[in-house]
Amino acid sequence: MTAAGDVSARIKRQMKQLGIQSAIMRRVSVCTYEAEINLVIHSLGGEIDFEITAEDILVHVRDVGPGIPDLQKAMTEGWSTASNEVRNMGFGAGMGLPNMKRNADEFAITSVVGQGTDISMIFHI
Repeated sequence: MTAAGDVSARIKRQMKQLGIQSAIMRRVSVCTYEAEINLVIHSLGGEIDFEITAEDILVHVRDVGPGIPDLQKAMTEGWSTASNEVRNMGFGAGMGLPNMKRNADEFAITSVVGQGTDISMIFHI
């Protein structure tokens, strides 16, 4: 857990260097941080791909893990499968996926139980 947030901080620095508008940068940062925390809490590992085009910022998150058996429940604010240990550390409030969906201009999630979860987010520049 100690390195959680490092990737999203690097992405934020890159956006800042490229002069991305602060409002967009804030939304992308929220989503990449939430995704990174979910990778640490719920999966056996994964990756976050980040791409900037002339029109959009694309974020693709893939993990290897248990998958999400009920995506509708997982998208409900406050619903979480985080352990008590994780909750006691201040994480696992069940806001990650809803925050990602709310902040992205386009959001898609698929998950296969026993294999993992795939999230795509697009932010229009």
